[in-house]
Amino acid sequence: MAQPQLCVTVTATTTADLRAKRDAVADADLIELRLDTVSDPNAAGALAGRRRPVIVTCRPPWEGGGFTGSEEERHRILADAQALGAEYVDVEWRAGFDDLVNRDGGRCVVLSMHDFTGMPADLPGQVQAMRSAGAALVKVGVRPHCLADCVPLLALGAAESARGIVIVGMGDYGFATRLLAGRFRSAWTYAGALSEIGQVGAPALLNDYRFRSINDSTAIYGVVGGSLRHSVSPAMHNAAFAAARLDAVYLPLPARSADDFLTFGRAIGISGASVTIPHKVALFDRLDEIYSVARRIGAINTIRVVDGKWIGGNTDASGFLHPLLGRVELKGRRAAVLGAGGAARAVVVALASSGCGVRVHARNRVQAEEAAALGAGDVGPFPPEPGSWDLLINCTPIGMYPRVAETPVPADHLTGQVVYDLVYNPTTTRLLREAAARGCHTIGGLDMLVGQADEQFQWWTQMKPQAGVMREAAVKRLSEFVRDENHVV
Repeated sequence: MAQPQLCVTVTATTTADLRAKRDAVADADLIELRLDTVSDPNAAGALAGRRRPVIVTCRPPWEGGGFTGSEEERHRILADAQALGAEYVDVEWRAGFDDLVNRDGGRCVVLSMHDFTGMPADLPGQVQAMRSAGAALVKVGVRPHCLADCVPLLALGAAESARGIVIVGMGDYGFATRLLAGRFRSAWTYAGALSEIGQVGAPALLNDYRFRSINDSTAIYGVVGGSLRHSVSPAMHNAAFAAARLDAVYLPLPARSADDFLTFGRAIGISGASVTIPHKVALFDRLDEIYSVARRIGAINTIRVVDGKWIGGNTDASGFLHPLLGRVELKGRRAAVLGAGGAARAVVVALASSGCGVRVHARNRVQAEEAAALGAGDVGPFPPEPGSWDLLINCTPIGMYPRVAETPVPADHLTGQVVYDLVYNPTTTRLLREAAARGCHTIGGLDMLVGQADEQFQWWTQMKPQAGVMREAAVKRLSEFVRDENHVV
């Protein structure tokens, strides 16, 4: 199959502004001109002087658009676009504009249907009904409720690609359909600023994810977790893949459950994955093989697929120790570990192996006891008492973006020597600020993040990543989050 094209969606408040934004698009195969977003929709004005192929769209509110005029007006706008030679016009299946669809044998028509709430029960049947109208291409836009909802879209694309189809999964769970458009046999993918339906900018697709180099042989990796909108792992690993000139891509894979991820991962043919909250323990029992360190910890943070066998490992323990070595004497220290999840379990094992006395502090006492047993430690109250620790490690998500005002430990309880917060976004949490103000030595989560990612990359590729590439990519991505939050970009 030919490489899928990149279609950049352009919106504006006036036709003149739409035309200016159209001409500012630097790298696209197609430009979608959303005439339903302008106050003075005019096909001639939108098309005048164009240098790239375009799709003219004038979407009504009942199909997620903004055109407030009559259907007669909308029909006229689309008919004008056809007459003026637009490469494509997008006509909704429900619109009943049969004369537009039949003009020139449907050669320049994209016949579309959208479900902004979920997945239609009989999507293949609907596509077949749309096919009978005779349009050049059929477009399907749906909203997956989980990763596994994308699997039927793979089958749909394989069945319909020869006749021309565009498949779009909206929202976070549908991102894979946009980035891996070729795997879904989609004729093109959409990029743009419509974030409410899951669009991402063309620069991100082209530069961060190397969209144009993705093909059927590209190895697919990803980070599996709950909410991943502010994960920097894709930036780190894609930068490392690019520097090593490897044919691989790494994407966010938000999963509702272990089964949700496994269903999608097997269907898409994933090569490996990073695993984060809340699936580190849940996936442990679902794999074919578990390496010894991960087995001792009872949680995984990395998956590698070799000849169809799914293997689990854990690089958290060594990644956690990396920034401590040579900076902090661990033997004989009293360590307070906050949390009892997968990361905390890895930290307990790492600390115990380094000669620390370990006490686990978590709201769930049963989980705390299980974690403490990994390091022959005990369980204490949450938060830990003042004077009870030398080294404190936060393994909870408390203080993570966007809840940056929170802290797991009151400032007057910060009486030890070292505070290590595994939260990396923001790079300096409230916990770390207050600990530094009270004279503690502080360590942020970025050091551990880069250390464990480095080991993941080596396990997957049998290569060391280029020095500094992952850290540089992580810092850049985190700075982008800050700028976005401050509305600078």
